[in-house]
Amino acid sequence: MDRTEFRTLLAGLNLSSRPEEAPLRERMLALADSTPDCFFRSSFPAHFTGSALVLSSDGCLALLNHHRKLDRWMQFGGHCDGDEDILRVARREAWEESGIEGLRVISETPFDLDIHEIPARPAQGEPAHYHFDVRFLLEAPPGARFAVSEESVELRWFTLAEMLALPMSSGMQRLAQKWKNLPSRD
Repeated sequence: MDRTEFRTLLAGLNLSSRPEEAPLRERMLALADSTPDCFFRSSFPAHFTGSALVLSSDGCLALLNHHRKLDRWMQFGGHCDGDEDILRVARREAWEESGIEGLRVISETPFDLDIHEIPARPAQGEPAHYHFDVRFLLEAPPGARFAVSEESVELRWFTLAEMLALPMSSGMQRLAQKWKNLPSRD
């Protein structure tokens, strides 16, 4: 997927059942149209990131990481580093951060769109900025074992109830609600 295909995917995304994401999509389209380097982490005040909610093979658990720098539980994801194929970025980041081989894409259509602020890191010369995060849904193979990467303090499988009990951003709450509303795979 290149920038043109990505833009077409975003523009054609049916948000009729998720209207709260429509303004986010418009901001994402504007960023893609106005900022040539928007797929690089050096693009300030905003750049694209790709992420994924990883579900167990039966869909009953979600694997989250306690992010070292942000000090909160969240889905896997990260910077595009120039890669315009957001789904590939989400898959790569989920694999790098979880160590799980064979993650399967449940849908090539974005599962969620989110824009969230990242605090400044003055020691690294990084100002506060925004991640325009395109989120996908991935499935771990049966019996998957994870490995904690240096980016995380801990990884853990959560039931939906456990995830909903976490202190979460509004974007993570929306992600959990979407998981809750998925059809059962029994």
